[in-house]
Amino acid sequence: MGRTIAILGAGKIGESLVSGLVSSGWREPSEIVATARREERLAELVKRYGVRTTRDNRAAVQDADVVVIAVKPQDIEVLLGELSGALSPGQTVITIAAAIPTELIERHLGEVRVVRAMPNAPASVHEGMAGVAAGRHAREEDLERAEEVLAHLGRSVRVAESSMDAVTAVSGSGPAYFALLAESMIEAGILLGLSREIATDLVVQTMFGTAKLLRDEKMHPVELREMVTSPGGTTIAAIRELELAGVRGAFLNAIQAAMTRSKELAEGG
Repeated sequence: MGRTIAILGAGKIGESLVSGLVSSGWREPSEIVATARREERLAELVKRYGVRTTRDNRAAVQDADVVVIAVKPQDIEVLLGELSGALSPGQTVITIAAAIPTELIERHLGEVRVVRAMPNAPASVHEGMAGVAAGRHAREEDLERAEEVLAHLGRSVRVAESSMDAVTAVSGSGPAYFALLAESMIEAGILLGLSREIATDLVVQTMFGTAKLLRDEKMHPVELREMVTSPGGTTIAAIRELELAGVRGAFLNAIQAAMTRSKELAEGG
């Protein structure tokens, strides 16, 4: 078995993995093979990243030590049918197909060593976050392999597979929540007379810097909020309006709804 990483299904999330792995320099492009249905798509990947490509999923996994399943959930049954009998005991299978439990993959492919991961969109700029859960037959070394792959795309945390729907709701969908917040703040800046360009720069850099404070300085969100909020000042006036509008409760309800929907999708709903 070689050092090849096979990425089966080079759509948006699959391409973000290709991009992150190539740009990080962890593996040579020749050690990455990506699959897609259309020849035009494969040609794009070769042009952008220099990786090997094929439409044959069985051929792609032949010499791979790590196999990443990145197809859309509705395509998983067809892919698993193609892979039947093609995987060897030493290969680590990482599935990032949304809402697909490891049990489904094991049911089709046998005693494969499956690790389920839920990365998010910032993986394409090496700042992603992923939850990682072991399947029934996965070993410690498989989890470590998955974490090593994901480390070049950002960070990861281990969770029980029963928590993956919550990970999806909080982190997988999380970039959309921040994008909606950024959009709202930019529109507010425009309402106050700022140009869209200036408002966007102010909001994006503020979000970026705040995230770094929370992460790198290990500040609790309450600590940071209190640091910025002075008695009788501008921030407390704004926070009062947000609390009156029920923003905190709206986020709780929204993320709960996302988790419920994730469970429905996993059950075929």
